[in-house]
Amino acid sequence: MRFRKAWWVIAAGALGLSLLRPCLPAPTLIPREGIVIYVSPDGKDTWSGRFPIPEPRRPDGPFRTIERARDAIRELKAQGKFNDKVFVCIRSGTYELKEPLVFTPEDSGTPEHPIVYTSYLGEAPVVSGGRQIAEIHPSVTSGPSGRGPEHDITIHPEDITDWVSPLGVLPSGYWDFHELFVNGQRRTRARAPNSGFYFVDGKISGGDPATFKYHPGDIHASWAARGDVEVVALLKWGDFRSPIKAVDEATHTVTLARKRQDYGDDENPRYWVENAREISDAPGEWYLDPRDRVLEYRPFPGEDIHTNPVVAPFLTQLVRFVGDPEHGNLVHDITLRGLTFAYTDWKMPPSGYADEQAAYDIGAAVELCGAAQCTLDRLLFTHLGEYALWIHAGSSADSVTRSTLTDLGAGGIKIGDAEIPARENLATAGIIVSDNQIFDIGKVFPAAVGVWIGQSGGNTISHNDIHDTYYTGISAGWTWGYGPTAARANRIEFNRIYNIGREMLSDMGCIYTLGVQPGTVERGNVCHDVRRYARGYGGWGIYTDEGSSDIVIENNIVYRAQDGGFHQHYGRENTVRNNIFAFGETAQIRRTRDEPQSSFTFERNVILWKDGRLLDGNWDDGNYRFDHNFYFKMGGAGAEALRFGLWTFDEWQKRGEDQHSLVADPHFFAPDLDDFSLRPDSPLLKLGFQPLDLGGAGPRP
Repeated sequence: MRFRKAWWVIAAGALGLSLLRPCLPAPTLIPREGIVIYVSPDGKDTWSGRFPIPEPRRPDGPFRTIERARDAIRELKAQGKFNDKVFVCIRSGTYELKEPLVFTPEDSGTPEHPIVYTSYLGEAPVVSGGRQIAEIHPSVTSGPSGRGPEHDITIHPEDITDWVSPLGVLPSGYWDFHELFVNGQRRTRARAPNSGFYFVDGKISGGDPATFKYHPGDIHASWAARGDVEVVALLKWGDFRSPIKAVDEATHTVTLARKRQDYGDDENPRYWVENAREISDAPGEWYLDPRDRVLEYRPFPGEDIHTNPVVAPFLTQLVRFVGDPEHGNLVHDITLRGLTFAYTDWKMPPSGYADEQAAYDIGAAVELCGAAQCTLDRLLFTHLGEYALWIHAGSSADSVTRSTLTDLGAGGIKIGDAEIPARENLATAGIIVSDNQIFDIGKVFPAAVGVWIGQSGGNTISHNDIHDTYYTGISAGWTWGYGPTAARANRIEFNRIYNIGREMLSDMGCIYTLGVQPGTVERGNVCHDVRRYARGYGGWGIYTDEGSSDIVIENNIVYRAQDGGFHQHYGRENTVRNNIFAFGETAQIRRTRDEPQSSFTFERNVILWKDGRLLDGNWDDGNYRFDHNFYFKMGGAGAEALRFGLWTFDEWQKRGEDQHSLVADPHFFAPDLDDFSLRPDSPLLKLGFQPLDLGGAGPRP
């Protein structure tokens, strides 16, 4: 293990990638059977690919590109020599793509003879959509004496105010990028204010285009003439990004290039401004001048730009699996293992972008369309501009396992599409996402989520760590209300989901659902620390939103969700049983809408709290069932002091609720230390509560 870890450190450091944690175990042996093809930065595509290092006596050696290895497998098939497993072993180094690497049905393996693209001997190859910027020089130079840039003085890095780099023209045209990375760390596109937010004076108008009033000094008229200075606003559960088109200094009114979201009528919403030269004034900020084609970067104190790699993304996508599900011609039996996918850009239309929810319409660095029985294992997705991975358009039985997804412009993994598939062969189903770490996401599109399931069913999302998001952890379903849906029978189980929201947006949860979902189960998850925007609303643990129905929610632990452990907006016939909901701040359980049918059954749950209401929202109609539950408010409040909505416990029971429930200390070992295991004398056992042992939640060893 020591030897392999050392190789990972050396390789990652040489590539300028942040060494986040040594959590990507790669294959430890060269395959001893099957057909083996080698790829190396020291190779040539004119060689045979049969040797892991150059053989100067032949001369022969590995291929230089992964594309050439893919094409070599096509040649094997054409020659009738595809008769065994195929391993493409990729040596450490950076493989800069000129265009996305595409796999089509002709690149498929078979169940008996799969095709595996894998790292070599624990090395860390990087598939990159970026370009290293080599020609960089100081824009203002001075030595310790303060003299000008005479060539007989030494320039000290700490004396440099700014660095600039003239950017040339690439074969596909001018290189216009939106992200920059120095020594494997994301740098800040020129922004004002440098931290925190400006505030709109009132609301952003709902007209087309949107307008709003700004406070004096926050917006400058010169930015309108530029046409590419952007306002980024946060509205309820989404973000709104649009260029400034006009500024009226007399009335302090700014006009943007497009309409905002219909739901974005927030009062005094937060915003910031990006991409103006004069606001690039803090260490780590950069600005790209599209007219002079010059990159300007303001370094941190002591940062030597010549010893730290500077990388800007050139591509938005790295890999595409492109099948033809309409005619049953899929990409199948391909494995990607032990690789790093890094450095992609984000794009938006010229008028800007208004997120409807979860950044569902943002693309991904790796995309599987019409792919079946494909495996993505032990991968690292990092320094990306959009989502990391999207599996959809007729894909089935694919798996994403033991991978790390971090530092993402949008979210982690998308499954399915927003539209219900027109035909069964276009449905996405049976995707497995397990034992992954997804964190530090939403860097550009804050409403993006860890795992998004659209109109797709039969998927399993299990044993993942999802944390440090600005919005929801896992989102399942894409039908608002009781209409048709393809999201059913999804299993969301044994995940750890925490540090959700981080006070950025509103109306979120660790697990969020939409629509009728028979067969869907949320089981054995640990959810904690959900914080929404302070002036907003809705930081919940498990959140069954519009029309969420026929869902089983059991054996979960939810604690420190700001507005309650469980919230049902509206839905029918859900089952909430044997869960622990603890330490909500404003409330513990919420039901928003009265409805004529039964909303949910709430049984054998434990509610433990210190502050806030026990029940929040609307409970007048009685269309719910509570029984065999356990309630305890820490601080000595007995049953006579509790309020169940408008009612005392006695009145609540007379309404037919909680006939067999208790108000007493559950005797957890140390709930203030997040230990909810039961002491031997716990009265919970008398009510039939099944003790929860969720030490196995999250990625397995």
